Amino acid sequence: MIMSSLKKGTVLKSIAGFCYVEVGDTVYECKPRGSFRKENISPVAGDIVEISENGDKGVVEVISERKNLLIRPPLANLDKLFIVSSYSVPSVNTLLIDRMTAISEHLGITPVLVFNKADLGSFGDIPDIYKKIGYSVYTVSAESGEGIEAIEKEFDGCLSAFSGNSGVGKSSILIRIMPKLNLITGDVSQKLGRGRHTTRTVELFRCKGGYVADTPGFSSLELVDFDINDKHELMYLFKEFEDYTGKCRFTSCKHINEPGCAVLDALKGGEISKSRHLSYVSMYNDIKDIKPWEINKK
Repeated sequence: MIMSSLKKGTVLKSIAGFCYVEVGDTVYECKPRGSFRKENISPVAGDIVEISENGDKGVVEVISERKNLLIRPPLANLDKLFIVSSYSVPSVNTLLIDRMTAISEHLGITPVLVFNKADLGSFGDIPDIYKKIGYSVYTVSAESGEGIEAIEKEFDGCLSAFSGNSGVGKSSILIRIMPKLNLITGDVSQKLGRGRHTTRTVELFRCKGGYVADTPGFSSLELVDFDINDKHELMYLFKEFEDYTGKCRFTSCKHINEPGCAVLDALKGGEISKSRHLSYVSMYNDIKDIKPWEINKK
């Protein structure tokens, strides 16, 4: 194979041993070359690949190095994760938000916080907690369209995905941003030989100068499933703790209840929010007893 004859593209979807690769305005149905199976590697949505083509078919010859990889759902090279919460049922769960921001920080993904159903009431000071940390925060209403336009700039040049509890309005927000999403997904499903669209697998769609991943959601938010298993490293996934790193009286400080803890002093002074610290303690307790052989088991 002459390398110059290969075409570079993005995997839009991978299903049943086939993947669909977008090269320019053309989508090729591709099979991965056999050696990938021996290497236990499979192309997933978001992968940058090089293919050899034969008409509208192709073979994936090269999978470029990934900057990150999610396993459930299978998605590579994610740039931004929109973490969606809502005013009403289900109400805002700050522990869930903080787990997702920590996972994002660990994987090198930029978290974007979206508070939906603003037409039903106020979120109080919760959005301000995350603005103070430095995250992009949007208060919107998918029902009325309020605040939706402001989100659109986040997609340009990025691969993005949405996360959040069922019922928070992820799909409603996406359809507000991409009114033809239902039509697009139906057309693609028909083109790829499937029935009506259901979010069972990951699929990418072009959106405002980038891609958005339509996913079935995260099947697990256990920290160990994202290789977050070192209690000593957890504090670095809370950005607002950075200013206090190395300033505690004891080098082994857990930042939970130790005397002379700079993080706790900042908590008392209002520089760190109570809900964020409670999330840190909860997550620390989740992983504090993990043994080295359990870490390496994966």
